[in-house]
Amino acid sequence: MKSHVPLALALLVGMAACASPAPPTRDTGPKAEAPRPRFIAGGPVADELGAGAGYPKGDRATFYDVRMTVGSHSHMDEIFRSRIVRRAPTPSRLERAAEPRIPALDDYLERTLTTGLLIARDDTILVERYQYDRTDEQRLTSWSMAKTVTGMLVGIAVAEGRIRSIDDPASTYVPALAGREYGRTSIRHLLQMSSGVRFREQYSGSDDITTLVLNTYMLRGPGGPGAVAVFNDRLVPAGTRFSYSSAEAQVLGLVLRGATGVTPADYLESRIWQPIGAEADATWLVDNAGQEATFCCLNAVLRDYARLGLLLAHEGNWRGRQLIPAPWIQEATTVRADQPHLRPGTAHPTYGYGYQTWILPGERRMFMFWGVRGQRIYVDPRRKLVMVNTGAHRQSVDVGPLRQMDALWAAVVSQLGG
Repeated sequence: MKSHVPLALALLVGMAACASPAPPTRDTGPKAEAPRPRFIAGGPVADELGAGAGYPKGDRATFYDVRMTVGSHSHMDEIFRSRIVRRAPTPSRLERAAEPRIPALDDYLERTLTTGLLIARDDTILVERYQYDRTDEQRLTSWSMAKTVTGMLVGIAVAEGRIRSIDDPASTYVPALAGREYGRTSIRHLLQMSSGVRFREQYSGSDDITTLVLNTYMLRGPGGPGAVAVFNDRLVPAGTRFSYSSAEAQVLGLVLRGATGVTPADYLESRIWQPIGAEADATWLVDNAGQEATFCCLNAVLRDYARLGLLLAHEGNWRGRQLIPAPWIQEATTVRADQPHLRPGTAHPTYGYGYQTWILPGERRMFMFWGVRGQRIYVDPRRKLVMVNTGAHRQSVDVGPLRQMDALWAAVVSQLGG
């Protein structure tokens, strides 16, 4: 998602406080227990977030009210219509280690409206904490983190030959968009949010993202291709300017369905979710046409979000099985020299953009999934390091907490990266 965060992550890495990891936990015999997730019932300004009422989830009219965000963001598939992404028959094992001492961690949790935080390195969970009475069995919503998942699925469809080329126009796979500006746009430029089609996404309640939401998971419009056909004004040539647009991720979901012949949820289930050994069912909100809202609205437990991050940290390889081609992951998370409009500092004041994935500044390749209200997955593939954060921020793009989240990631990279 967009923000105006005047932050250079590379500087933060250098500034982050360093401390030695905690010494190994000594085995004290049969009573010794493996590290477990940590849960607390409260959190910063818990009363404002509905603690006294048990964190109510609200309904379709109130789910974005600050008093409902904790509850709604862990029960979105009870408020809206969704499709199940079934878990693996046998979950993959994530090891656990004693939580390291990260001086910034407690301060971060005490200051931010974070519902869940997980840090993992090379398939081992180092930190797993929950606030506001959330648990490790609740499906927490992704918001736009789902865009990165959509991009991953496009890469698989290309590898399978279901999408012949990402330079094909979208209408090749979605005939209903023929003659429309999005139909004329290549899959590559949709992946890069560079279609040139006008789409206003300021979260004002009266902009184009509001129309898209109403047309999709809010079930007020037609869904399917009709949900995006209304955006049909090209401002600049495709591939020349980055402009964040959730509609472009929705078009990609339509391309996926047209190219594969199955729903994005089913494709995710068979190509990623079950192969990575997801431990819980996920859900994906759908519109009146039965099409997933692929610009948002995946709901999953925190450890399964970590598995998605670890899959990318391992360049698309899951424990010896290449699920997504490594060259696709490299291309999706790198800005080419001939695409200056996608560079960090140009696409966004801090970050760059790849294929539905945000790219962090600095010489070393790092990237992230990003959804509004505090949802992020940071990935450092060189160190096989992942940090998942879910939240209930007061605003769609809350600059202060996002700066603190970047600072925590910088501290984690500095201390645990090795």
